[in-house]
Amino acid sequence: MTQQYSAIVLGVGPERGLGATLAKHFASKGLHVFIAGRSENKLNIVANSILKNAGQVTVVVADATVEHDVNHLFDLIKGQGLPLHIAAYNVDSNIPSPLLDTETETFNHLWQQNCLGAFLFAKQAVISMKPNQQGTIFFTGATASLRAKPPFTAFASAKAALRALAQGLAREFSAEGIHVVHTIIDGVINGDRAEQQFSEYYKSKGQEGLLKLEAIAETYWSIHCQHPSAWTHELDLRPFKEPF
Repeated sequence: MTQQYSAIVLGVGPERGLGATLAKHFASKGLHVFIAGRSENKLNIVANSILKNAGQVTVVVADATVEHDVNHLFDLIKGQGLPLHIAAYNVDSNIPSPLLDTETETFNHLWQQNCLGAFLFAKQAVISMKPNQQGTIFFTGATASLRAKPPFTAFASAKAALRALAQGLAREFSAEGIHVVHTIIDGVINGDRAEQQFSEYYKSKGQEGLLKLEAIAETYWSIHCQHPSAWTHELDLRPFKEPF
């Protein structure tokens, strides 16, 4: 009997979002996908979509910033005896706020969502992957990972910290067969979040100026399939019309 492997995506929200699209793509490749996020309703919608396409999925309600939740998530994977091949941290909390208007609570919240949660997630992912000396850990970054612009200074601080975390992990664990990847999403994703939160800006981009969800997922998968003699640690993804 062929051994089945698993993937985990933490930060799954609306079905028309990157977390959900990654989960569906990984499931289509034969992985048992564990999807996690804070909204059970949204998770169930994504899970039903995966099941309708003959995929295998487990729903776990979890807050990325709560260590107990993250540990429990990985305990469930271990309990099912499915070796972990892909772990994707897709939590991306963003609150626009001029610096002098940014409350300490807001700054801390952004850091917890974008960096602390990634640290908790990464520790458990590495522990799960080390015995088999294989697996890919993805961290979804943003334009702000590389440069800070008002009114997103607090968000950029958190995303830059996430990038540093990914670099450290790659340098520490690549030799043990663990592929750590930081993806910079340099543009607007054609999904529900951008359309609802930045509707005018979203419309101004036009369809050719938006990142397609499935195209991003295909890139994640191709990176996962790279031969270890030619690994990519960091890459940026942007529409061909996006200036940079």
